[in-house]
Amino acid sequence: MKLALTDLKMKNLSLSLIVPLVCIFVQSVAAQSPEPAAKPKQFIYVLHLAPRLHDDKAWRAEDKAAVGRHFNRFKEAIQSGQLILAGRTSEPGDQTFGIAIFEAADEAAARKFMEADPAVTSGVMTAELHPFAVALERKNP
Repeated sequence: MKLALTDLKMKNLSLSLIVPLVCIFVQSVAAQSPEPAAKPKQFIYVLHLAPRLHDDKAWRAEDKAAVGRHFNRFKEAIQSGQLILAGRTSEPGDQTFGIAIFEAADEAAARKFMEADPAVTSGVMTAELHPFAVALERKNP
């Protein structure tokens, strides 16, 4: 009986030492694991053609070149995964507008992306930024 009681005390002592050691180890491993990156937020910016360009005859070579750079930038943003979609209406110049739905870390980064758009920096288009959330998305075949 005395031996069985001693064995039981030893097992209890072993458990009382092992459990805190395991907890310390788990906390240490958790502290060393990198935290998951914050999920990017979604934004939309709405683009409007500068009033001086509502007439097709008013377009200069520099305006067309700026739109070309704008389009190429969007293609790069699609490839990198930042741009979700972009497009424009097919209405006359004074009624047309475009949109770009994209992801950014925060509003400051989203504003920087929008303001660096070549169509905006060249004055061909104006842009308005809005927080956005894609609720439903069709899967591409």
